[in-house]
Amino acid sequence: MIVYGRNAVRELLRAGRRPVRRLWATRRAAEEPWLHGLEVRIAGPDELERLCGSSGHQGLCAETGPYPYAGEDEILAQPDPLIVALDELQDVQNVGAVCRTAECAGAAGVVIPERRSAEVTPAVCKASAGAVEWLRIARVRNLADFLLAAREAGCWSYGAAAGARTPYDAPDYRGGVVLVLGAEGRGLRRRVAETCDDLVALPMRGHVDSLNVSAACAALLYEILQRRP
Repeated sequence: MIVYGRNAVRELLRAGRRPVRRLWATRRAAEEPWLHGLEVRIAGPDELERLCGSSGHQGLCAETGPYPYAGEDEILAQPDPLIVALDELQDVQNVGAVCRTAECAGAAGVVIPERRSAEVTPAVCKASAGAVEWLRIARVRNLADFLLAAREAGCWSYGAAAGARTPYDAPDYRGGVVLVLGAEGRGLRRRVAETCDDLVALPMRGHVDSLNVSAACAALLYEILQRRP
């Protein structure tokens, strides 16, 4: 896998979870202090774009191994875990932004379905500003089944749904919590919504009736943090 973008490459190096086989950078980007002492191949912007398949490389890219997904049991085994589950979210920018917020909020991990969902791609690494290198991310066969397993592990699941009767600040978010977010436009699938212990809604007081999923994730996660010890 080629990881590109300054923050994504920096966190790849800092986290040390994946081997870094080669580094490329423009002459200017190669002067970054955190690259000192490393072997960096100088490359022009066009060569970097060819390597990355994107013009958003910011002058840096690295060749590394496959993303090391965690097991769902590993995430559920954390004490009183705060978990973010994404129901078939396919926009890589949103998946990356959610992962960044989840890591900053200290979440135990993020769970995504194996099918019809964006996986951890170079674009997700870039959009997360490298947060995926520190975060546990698990891929599961069936998200509703994961929520049932989370319930057996002592977690409560809260799905974000526009128009839900429970205000976002009403639940007691102490203990194990799974925050479930649906895809843009469609929201949560029926079985996933029915498997949640409750559905919660953020107040919509303007003319637009929904938030971007990554913005909703940030608002909900930090409300949850306020309720937890």
